[in-house]
Amino acid sequence: MGVLDFAGGTVVHISAGCAALAGVLVLKRRKSHLEHREIPPANIPYVLIGTGLLWFGWFGFNAGSALGANSLGVSAFATTNTAAAAAGLSWMFFDVLKGKKPSVLGFCIGAVVGLVAITPAAGFVAIPQSIFVGVIAAIISNIAVYYKSKSKLDDTLDVFPCHGIGGIVGMIMTGIFATKTVNAAGADGLFYGNSAFFFTQLKGLAIVVGYSFIASFAIFKLINLIQPIRVSSADEEAGLDASQHNEKYLQGTLLVTTNGIAKEEERAELV
Repeated sequence: MGVLDFAGGTVVHISAGCAALAGVLVLKRRKSHLEHREIPPANIPYVLIGTGLLWFGWFGFNAGSALGANSLGVSAFATTNTAAAAAGLSWMFFDVLKGKKPSVLGFCIGAVVGLVAITPAAGFVAIPQSIFVGVIAAIISNIAVYYKSKSKLDDTLDVFPCHGIGGIVGMIMTGIFATKTVNAAGADGLFYGNSAFFFTQLKGLAIVVGYSFIASFAIFKLINLIQPIRVSSADEEAGLDASQHNEKYLQGTLLVTTNGIAKEEERAELV
């Protein structure tokens, strides 16, 4: 149909985001969500490590889609890195504009959104345009996360606002900023006067969103009829680590000496 998607932003991220939304609607809300109990990240350093691994791996994901160590692969590598960095900073500073404090967690979330958004565009846009892709995706996803938090949708890891919306923005930005100067096998986007390609991207976007959501909703419903997906209230309260996987945390105290002063610290160990 002429739709351009360099590294799978449509078939991977938009599909996953819409499938997550379908899953959320089938599963309904957790008890902690109904009670408005906030569950903070357990370990920020682990979030940083995970983001770093994702960022590094994404170079293979995007640049590797050039299928060779060539100039197109280098361009995709550079646009991927630039969009992620721009999105991470944009998310953090947009939080500041909203009155929140800048946080490394916000930067990490924004960086992942930038990686998602640049995926369909990586081999079709230039580096300056990749900044716009990252910034716009981060701001729109940030707003989507805010409104989702005010709604009844219990999307635990914000898959739809980040991956779904990020992928959608990336597809639209590809339709705007794609240029044959970067990739002769691609097309010029709306920014370069080609409105027909832009509408082709929108058409492809509508097809994927509709298909992924409807098919996923039907699959979740069918599985739920055969084998209920949702755990019992007791299992939910105990935690899925313990109730579903028999992994329990040993709680205890440890005597720690710091600068000659002894104090007790609570420690938990997974067994």
